[in-house]
Amino acid sequence: MLEVKTLDKPDERRDFPRGHLEAVHMTELDFAVATFEPGWRWTESVAPIAGTATCQMHHYCFMAQGRMHILMDDGGESEVGPGDVFVCSPGHDAWVVGDEQVVVYDFEGQTAKEYAKPE
Repeated sequence: MLEVKTLDKPDERRDFPRGHLEAVHMTELDFAVATFEPGWRWTESVAPIAGTATCQMHHYCFMAQGRMHILMDDGGESEVGPGDVFVCSPGHDAWVVGDEQVVVYDFEGQTAKEYAKPE
């Protein structure tokens, strides 16, 4: 099997306050690129759409641009930046740090299928 798609023509785009997600859906991979503008914070921009207090998605990500702070429900926290690869379990808040746009590649299929979709 060989399947190729381009992010120049995503299968789907979801807009939310101060950001958007573009996704390609393939036979064995759902892949998302999330773009967050300065001032974006999950609890302010996506929580009203998701209907949960914190993000309940599991993420496997590569940070392409910008900086983001992640705060886990259990109190753990970290800042991620360009070139970082990270895994983030459900139960977290996140926000853009600084004045640069954030671009994150997310390889977890659930994100591409469900992130920022109304419940």
